[in-house]
Amino acid sequence: MPRYLISFPSPAMIVRDDEWGDVSDAAHAVIDEMRSAGVYVTSGGLRDDVEPTRVAGDGSLTDELYPQTRDLSGGMAIIEVPSREEAHAWAAKLAVACRCPQEVREFQHDPLA
Repeated sequence: MPRYLISFPSPAMIVRDDEWGDVSDAAHAVIDEMRSAGVYVTSGGLRDDVEPTRVAGDGSLTDELYPQTRDLSGGMAIIEVPSREEAHAWAAKLAVACRCPQEVREFQHDPLA
């Protein structure tokens, strides 16, 4: 069954300080619904206060993103559903909860995984 990444960048969320509790509760309610429906794989948010590290094959570290990569931040969920349409339906629920549009990407199938 296909897996989908549903995500958004931190700057997409325009939430007042006094609304964060409501947004968090709404997002967790959608995650709980995903669990109950059996489509949940994982979810979470990327820490904005910790810089990414790039690790080369020789183990050397660089504290930067790939130059051609846009900044990755915000929250994400990975779900496993039978269709892109169903992934879009879950993304719509997260868009309401998080008060911002969600991006949907399908993972490439790995027959050995």
